[in-house]
Amino acid sequence: MQACCPYLFFDGQADEAMHTYQRILGGELSLLRYAQQPPGAGPAPEGCEPSDRNRVMHGFLQFPAGALMCSDAPNSKLFEGTRGMSVNLTLPDAKKAQQVFEQLADRAREVRMPFGATFWADGFGMLVDRFGTPWMIGGGLRAP
Repeated sequence: MQACCPYLFFDGQADEAMHTYQRILGGELSLLRYAQQPPGAGPAPEGCEPSDRNRVMHGFLQFPAGALMCSDAPNSKLFEGTRGMSVNLTLPDAKKAQQVFEQLADRAREVRMPFGATFWADGFGMLVDRFGTPWMIGGGLRAP
């Protein structure tokens, strides 16, 4: 089986973001810090030395509806933000989708489209959460 899994980048907030996503979406979370890099893995490429070795080098959240992967940029100079994409999460039930939307909307940077019925779903909404991750949340998809 093949799967597509969004890989999110943060500027020092990966730990908090992934624990928030785990609380909202459920599932198993594993985090590896730059300080936990195995011995003999070699030096970091020039300019990629972490400013804080406690930053997340790699994170993986496996939850019932999918998976997310992540890392913190090694330092703020290398962080580019998230542009040109959204994490699209489709749930079978509009009520559950609305609950997820509302939790992600807590302290959101922007609600781009309030959650509500559309011609293609019983419920759909778009937002940029407090960590800068753009989301498209839908539930109860309708056949065209």
